[in-house]
Amino acid sequence: MERVNALETLAMPSVAEDMARFEPLLAQSVEIGDSFLDQITTHLIAAGGKRLRPVLAVASATGGTRAASQEDLLGGVALELMHLASLYHDDVMDEATVRRNVESVNSRYGNIVAIVAGDFLMARSAAIAASLGVEIAALLADTLALLTRGQVSEVRTAFDVKRTRADYYEAIGGKTASLMAASCQVGGLTANISTIELHALGAYGMELGLVFQLRDDILDITAVDGELGKPAGQDLAEGIYTLPVLVALDDPDVGEELSGLLGAALDEPEREKARSLVASTTGVAVSLETARHHAAKAAEIAATLSSTDLGAGFGALASSLLDDLPLG
Repeated sequence: MERVNALETLAMPSVAEDMARFEPLLAQSVEIGDSFLDQITTHLIAAGGKRLRPVLAVASATGGTRAASQEDLLGGVALELMHLASLYHDDVMDEATVRRNVESVNSRYGNIVAIVAGDFLMARSAAIAASLGVEIAALLADTLALLTRGQVSEVRTAFDVKRTRADYYEAIGGKTASLMAASCQVGGLTANISTIELHALGAYGMELGLVFQLRDDILDITAVDGELGKPAGQDLAEGIYTLPVLVALDDPDVGEELSGLLGAALDEPEREKARSLVASTTGVAVSLETARHHAAKAAEIAATLSSTDLGAGFGALASSLLDDLPLG
């Protein structure tokens, strides 16, 4: 299973150069000279990551035709810090021990420290957004509200075998897709593009975010440990029943058995049994077809962008998220 490499797929050399400038700026944005806090707030930054959200922002701003401005890069920093803060908080709620193939912050430093450090990252994100102007600050505030709403929806339906597809989309639309949409729009705002183009960027980011989450949910069923930067089947074990699982629960052959197994936390043998049951149904195939639908919509929207290079790159990026998934 290949990691998503947005820079390679976009094929925009100037964006890759911009992201090399982005990395030190990201670390500097959270370092305040307190050795203990700095160590915690840079923990996941040092672990690396796809940097997909800032890549979307920078590419949306420049179209790959000019070097990113300081404002373009700072927009990416604000987005990545919001994303990192959500990971710190998610890992506390999920009692996760691994993130990006390193020990999670909560596991290493404790829940209280992880929560406070996440709050600090969110505060830094808000401060940077405010420095970029009212529109960006408002956009990120609205996005944070959507992200929180998505998280609440996920918590509300945890371990619920009656979770609906509407519940699922509410959660992933808020937790994942809203921040992807905001990432594209922040880039548009730092570049002062037209309102029509800004709307298209947001719509593209929303569709891309849905594909991204569907991909992750499929891999939670089909991957092996070590491929995802977290244990495979973690969502199942923690009561987060994603689209493949919801489809499997409706299966006439295994749905009843799966329902009897779910509804509570799973140990490793139970987790693997549940994964096997889901994999034996059409859950993965239906989810893959759904992802293809959203990828096609993303590519269609990308083709309307004024920059043909950006449109082609964004279309390729949406399609690339499906490349290493099992055939449906």
